[in-house]
Amino acid sequence: MSILNLSINGKPYGPFDVEPGMPMINFLHEYVNLTGTKFGCGEGICHACVVIIDNDDGTSSTHRTCISNVMLFNNQRVRTIEGHAEKNKVGEIIALHPVQNAFIKNFSFQCGWCAPGFTNETVALVEKLKKQPIAKEQVEKVIEDTLGDHVCRCTGYVKYFNATKELILTTEGLTV
Repeated sequence: MSILNLSINGKPYGPFDVEPGMPMINFLHEYVNLTGTKFGCGEGICHACVVIIDNDDGTSSTHRTCISNVMLFNNQRVRTIEGHAEKNKVGEIIALHPVQNAFIKNFSFQCGWCAPGFTNETVALVEKLKKQPIAKEQVEKVIEDTLGDHVCRCTGYVKYFNATKELILTTEGLTV
């Protein structure tokens, strides 16, 4: 057994005594009842299980939880799909994240299974662009490079890409 401490969506968790080989997605579902992160392929191919790690240097990175050992997240700051919307003191959602709003506005998903991975990846991209804006001519390539490995079987990707493009081009400071 291994001892795990981490922060998820700004809340400290731990210490937990966990099996060292446990996938992070199992920990999220079974230990902290955060089931928004979806198990898709179990091989790291579909990216439905992506979460964000906030690094000490102010950057963030995304990680697939179905193939990542829970101990990779020890002493890390993790964000899941449950952590993006603004909530009031009793936990009710009062405002969605701009990425969530863009996806809803563009009817980006049907079944929603892939939505947590697409959302987390896009949130991380938008945060990166706030620090390092790109030329408008690069937007489509950056979106393709960022979201191209995500699998969606319902809408054919186009709606996610269009929503992300619209959000980037209409959000001040993301492009130069």
